[in-house]
Amino acid sequence: MALAPPRTLRARLIAGLLALLVLTLAGVGLTVTGALQHFLLARLDQQLAETGGRYAASLEHLAPAPAATASSASSSTAPATPGPSTGESPRAAPRDTRAQAPGTVAAPLLGGTGTNAGVAVGLLRVVDGDADDDAVAAGTTPADTDDLVRLTPADQRALAALPVGGAARTVVLSQLGDYRVRAMAGADHDVLVTGLPLRQLRDTEHQMMVIELTVFAAAVTVAGVTGALWVRLALRPLARITDTAERVSVLPLARGAVVLSDRVPDADPATETGRVGLALNRMLGHVEEALGQRHAVEDRLRSFAADAGHELRTPVATVRGHAELALRHPDPIAPPVRHALERIEAESRRMGSIVDDLLLLARLDAGRPLAATEVDLTRLVLDCTADARAAGPGHHWRLDLPAEPLLVTGDEDRLRQVLANLLGNAHRHTPPGTTVTVRLAPAPDGAPGTHLTVTDDGPGITPDLAPHVFDRFVRGDPTRTRTTGSTGLGLAIAHAITTAHAGTLTLAHPPGHGTVFLLTLP
Repeated sequence: MALAPPRTLRARLIAGLLALLVLTLAGVGLTVTGALQHFLLARLDQQLAETGGRYAASLEHLAPAPAATASSASSSTAPATPGPSTGESPRAAPRDTRAQAPGTVAAPLLGGTGTNAGVAVGLLRVVDGDADDDAVAAGTTPADTDDLVRLTPADQRALAALPVGGAARTVVLSQLGDYRVRAMAGADHDVLVTGLPLRQLRDTEHQMMVIELTVFAAAVTVAGVTGALWVRLALRPLARITDTAERVSVLPLARGAVVLSDRVPDADPATETGRVGLALNRMLGHVEEALGQRHAVEDRLRSFAADAGHELRTPVATVRGHAELALRHPDPIAPPVRHALERIEAESRRMGSIVDDLLLLARLDAGRPLAATEVDLTRLVLDCTADARAAGPGHHWRLDLPAEPLLVTGDEDRLRQVLANLLGNAHRHTPPGTTVTVRLAPAPDGAPGTHLTVTDDGPGITPDLAPHVFDRFVRGDPTRTRTTGSTGLGLAIAHAITTAHAGTLTLAHPPGHGTVFLLTLP
């Protein structure tokens, strides 16, 4: 499973620093290891050049090892030269191991073919450095130095391929492992090969790599912890900017007086985050000023609506009263005049309703408290549905009520107005035959509150109108005909009354046609 890349700026910075450090340390480690390997090989080549081919030359006239010995020759070898006439058995010439490092290998190649290979093992471990010299002077070879091995054909081919008098090369001997070998010309036109083991060099490289990995791991750990603390300290101004933005983001800015007192502290213009903080502070100042101006305009509009409503209420009532009085006059009235008086009465009644709605919205916008009494929502739903059934007999009205009454605290008249507006909206904007269902139930999952839904299976609300259904003077019929008598304030008033009761009124979109209004009251 692939690891997800870091998403926060702090994590990305720390990850980037650690990745850069790891790459740098890896480059340093490879460079140091390569330099060490080059240095050790150079020292080994120098040691091969200093010792020369003395050890290999001393093996040049040794008798070949018996064929029955696979890994090492016996200390008794075939005579190399005839003995004296007294009948003594011939004796092999001693191997010259002076100044040879432990593990040195030497092989004379006669005509390009390897004969015997000798390995000087442990000769320099003797504390008395003259022991080997004494053995050589006496013409004998100590038993613990008799370590002749026979070369395999692969070893012979590898050694025969060495350039005579050239630079040292690394070969792998079948019985001994990796060796650094060098070929030189012998006295009898033979090729003398001398080699030193690479085991100690490999051990040194391995130990160096272990030390590097340990030191680098500790360095990466310390750098990670220190870098995390440093990045956290360096990003503290950005964290303060984020905290300020989060506090401002949860403020209710939609309506009412808004005070944006939060500002980014310590905004240093000499730093990048400081400039961002200064820009955010200036933006918050502009937003606060704009919201203040908007609130002032809203206050003036509410005052105008309230004043206009109060001023219009009396003349509208006067016009309506005179129209009704004229229609009740006992003298005969011409039909055109009667029709005009009836229209004046109807429009004055409609204008009075609009004035009452505007005054109610102005009072709600001003935050005036509503009555707080115990209201039986079950009885309220029964009464409002009965009124709606009388006003719209062509619709099918259904009730889904709980067995026990549901009681809430609120203004009964205003809650009745909310339900009447919702049912009237379903009646006016759906064709006859539409089924309207009113459902009242406690909030699901044991949550506090009450849910009241008004559902119809009519044509529904268009998607472009749905976000604005609770705005003022929004009508479902944009032609503003008078066939429905809608003012565009019914849902706005229902929403404002619900909000004043600390509830919510939302519009849901069921699949297909239809409309669902959900009223939630605490």
